[in-house]
Amino acid sequence: MFGIGMQELIVIFIIALIVVGPKKLPELAKALGRGFAEFKRAANEVRQTIDTEINLDDQAPRKSSNHFLASHSSSARPENSSIPPTDHDQPDPKV
Repeated sequence: MFGIGMQELIVIFIIALIVVGPKKLPELAKALGRGFAEFKRAANEVRQTIDTEINLDDQAPRKSSNHFLASHSSSARPENSSIPPTDHDQPDPKV
């Protein structure tokens, strides 16, 4: 647990007992427990929000690119176009 051994936990408990006192130590422990639970809940919510946003960002380009490909699947230049073909439209001559 956080790289703290049993001896360190006992020392921390004894110092807290001396500083806070035996009457208020249970109240302090409850408050710390609630604080940690609330922090964990908030961290999980942030993580879930980030994961959701990442998934939405991953899916959005796929949908838009699929829509783009479907709407532009016909050739870019019609057969009876009045625009003359350019050199880069012709295949490379075989050498």
